[in-house]
Amino acid sequence: MTRNVASPCQPDDACGVSVSNETDAKADHSRYVQRVRRRYADLLNLLPPLPASSSERVSAPDFTALKHAYERLRDPEHGGHDTGAALRVLRQLVLERMAVLDVEHQAPLQTICQGMTTLAEFALETACSDALATLDAIHGPANKADGTRCKFWVLGMGKLGARELNVSSDIDLIYVYEEDGETAGDAQGRHRISNHEYFAKAVRAMGGLLADVTEHGFVFRVDLALRPNGNSGPTACSLDALEAYFHAQGREWERLAWLKSRVVAPRARIEDSSGKRDDSVMALRALVTPFVFRRYLDYNVFEALRVLHRQIREHANKRSAGRPERSNDVKLSRGGIREIEFIVQLLQVVRGGQFPELRTRPTLTALQRLAAAGLMPAATAAALAEAYVFLRKVEHRIQYLDDQQTHVLPTQDADLRWIARSLGYLGSRGCGSDICDFLTQLDAHREVVAQEFDTLLGNRAPGPDKDCRRCSRPADAALSFENLRAHLPVDLHERYDLWRGQPRVQSLSETAQGRLLRLLERSALMLKLAPQGADAVIRPEPTATLAYTRLLDWLEPLLRRESYLALLLERPAVHERLLRLLAAARWPARYLLLHPGVIDELAGRELLTARFDPIAFENELETRRKALRDTGDGDEEALLNLLRRAHHAEVFRTLARDVEGHLSVEQVADDLSALADAVLRVSTRWCWDALRKKHRTEPGDGPQIGVIGYGKLGGKELGYGSDLDIVFVYEDAHEDAPEVYALLVRKLVNWLTVKTGEGDLYEIDTALRPNGNSGLLITSFDAYANYQQQRGSNTAWTWEHQAMTRARFVLGAEALRERFDAVRETVICAARDPHGLRDEILGMRERVRLAHAVPEGQFDVKQSAGGMMDVEFAVQFLVLSQSAHHHELRRNSGNIALLHAAEAAGLVPTKVGAAAANAYRELRRIQHQARLDEVTPQVPLAQVQSERAAVLALWAAVFESDKGL
Repeated sequence: MTRNVASPCQPDDACGVSVSNETDAKADHSRYVQRVRRRYADLLNLLPPLPASSSERVSAPDFTALKHAYERLRDPEHGGHDTGAALRVLRQLVLERMAVLDVEHQAPLQTICQGMTTLAEFALETACSDALATLDAIHGPANKADGTRCKFWVLGMGKLGARELNVSSDIDLIYVYEEDGETAGDAQGRHRISNHEYFAKAVRAMGGLLADVTEHGFVFRVDLALRPNGNSGPTACSLDALEAYFHAQGREWERLAWLKSRVVAPRARIEDSSGKRDDSVMALRALVTPFVFRRYLDYNVFEALRVLHRQIREHANKRSAGRPERSNDVKLSRGGIREIEFIVQLLQVVRGGQFPELRTRPTLTALQRLAAAGLMPAATAAALAEAYVFLRKVEHRIQYLDDQQTHVLPTQDADLRWIARSLGYLGSRGCGSDICDFLTQLDAHREVVAQEFDTLLGNRAPGPDKDCRRCSRPADAALSFENLRAHLPVDLHERYDLWRGQPRVQSLSETAQGRLLRLLERSALMLKLAPQGADAVIRPEPTATLAYTRLLDWLEPLLRRESYLALLLERPAVHERLLRLLAAARWPARYLLLHPGVIDELAGRELLTARFDPIAFENELETRRKALRDTGDGDEEALLNLLRRAHHAEVFRTLARDVEGHLSVEQVADDLSALADAVLRVSTRWCWDALRKKHRTEPGDGPQIGVIGYGKLGGKELGYGSDLDIVFVYEDAHEDAPEVYALLVRKLVNWLTVKTGEGDLYEIDTALRPNGNSGLLITSFDAYANYQQQRGSNTAWTWEHQAMTRARFVLGAEALRERFDAVRETVICAARDPHGLRDEILGMRERVRLAHAVPEGQFDVKQSAGGMMDVEFAVQFLVLSQSAHHHELRRNSGNIALLHAAEAAGLVPTKVGAAAANAYRELRRIQHQARLDEVTPQVPLAQVQSERAAVLALWAAVFESDKGL
């Protein structure tokens, strides 16, 4: 697949806004800035100086600069403030600096957000150190059962976690400690308390240092509502309690909140003095990641988010009732910041389990990655990013005015004009005034956001399924298993009754049963099994009842994963395509049962028009492997599952295009063969990287091996579920090479064949290697060449040379590929007695035919006389007997192309080769459909009389005439 990479508006650009340095667009329009300058004029220089020119690059004060300013505020020379006062004054100084950087220096959004985030991290670090030191002096440190200190984490959620804090934001925090236990007590062992009490006291102390309002204001408002059990839960919880909450009570909307979670204090828990990451943080992440990102696609979160958004919208409407000015809320109103965040977080949560690169916190970064992964059009990502930057800049200017936590546009013209002009709107954009230009742009951005949000979430009110508007059930009638049965055809009743009696169906929750019934009702309508009106008559298509039965079979084992029901209900187009697949053949239904996660591939915009792209496939896998490593999840099992999910998805895409009639049998084989090649390349690289013992360790040094494909892999004729016939060779003079490459090949074969929770990849057959199953798993290329070219006493049989006609170099260095091609050409062009060769091939063909008996009156499209096997043996004989004189037969171009080449060379009579080629194509099509239907590829003899006659004519021309010899 070709992925579109977006170039969304970055946080360091102005998103199309022409910036002005008009004199009335100064920070001192802010009433808050005026107050700070009046009260703290002599302290403003504690922060690093601003650049002399507004055109120079600017940056916000970093952690070191904040620490230096804080220490000076503690110094008696600058007031000797205590911890809380020093933090509050520091906050006033930083906020004034942010206003100047943003308005007068046009600092990028990221600079402002990072500046506020750094202030929050410094304040939390300082408050945490102060609170724990005080508690340690009274109660001693909190300890674990083994006597070591119990670790403690302060998690930043929301914008703090994503480093996107706004200039008047509160901070969402969750406090977690390692395990329950008891403190050590003071020096005399007194005043011991439980760890739970200790950390609850720490939370209270930190809250007071940060949020209490004093003469210097506050540092940050603190919100603990996102903790487990919300405001009714403990202010700090243990890891065990957090894990139990995730498993038993964690709600869908909480997954979006935890998506942005990040340890922000104490710094010792983030990294040690050398900068090394603390392992305990990774353990906490290992707990959070599976809660946020599910192994399977999960659309349950759609409805949860839809309900949450509806509540937020209703609350905003109530606030603005009678106060129309409050409807201009750039965060909560329609098309506001919250809707952009919901769009991005929803897609991250739904797809992040399969796309690890989406596990990022910043909104703008996530937009880029969604577009790069093909989950959002590039233009959409760019438009949302531009709107996000614009709305966040407006939000900051609203908050600069009075340091109020508000997102509502001011009503005073002077304030609106200041916001407009500080963003570069000077009344030159068609409206005639700066305010008008600004509001026009604001409305345009919000409309884009609102449309995308409504498209994604459907933004519908609860009510009857819209797809049932024409069914005979009244809209207000309760949907039940009984009345659904009454509207199904009679011949489905027995199967339906058996299915609904299954324990999995009976044990569903009321909500899940409602979803299931709506899905089954809509399925019946789509398949025209249910009446489309009160007086309608049911006339189902022949395949409709079969599709419905297969749907029931597919749903029954998956009912515990309610996310699949949610997916189909949320995506009617996916539902409709699924039903077409189930109706088409039995194998797609079984594949969906084995790999249900592939169903979301049906939602792809380019599903039916695209073809497999091996370069894009490999690049995506490497991107996801890097993302797994970056998040600490890149162990061997994760990589095995990553490969399998990617492989299954590509097979399913090809299958969907196949049964929808968008690919020919040859194109299906081409794509499946290219996929196998790509999987072999990726697996070999990853196995080599994971191999501990290897002699080639320099960067860029890869294994000096070759993978040779035989049979269907070699001929690029793979089908669904085909195994891979492979021979491994190496060309490396190092003394450790035989041992190292044997380890590599064993690991590679295991990677390809082992069954994990995601299934397997391929069955591997190495019987065509020199000496078959009694030979070495991998041999030197020289030994392989000698064996094939009849050098020495240990040489290949004729049937092995027949296999060589379809052999192909799949993987390895170009020099080794050239050597293989030379050996192959030598083998197939070798001088042979044509009569002896014919006798050997005919003997082999007869043994194969006798081993596959066919019922009388039936024709096996592969094994019967006049079938595909006759074509293949005839072509192999022509290649081995004639390639020395006919160069065009040496190419491994497939049986159809070789038949045309043989006819063109005069090796078979005119039209005989072409007729046999057409017959072979039709027999392959019949075989392919039989495999999809999971039946034996046998048909009535009368159905293929012309094809059989064409193949028998070829057989006679090749083996029964002197011309063939």
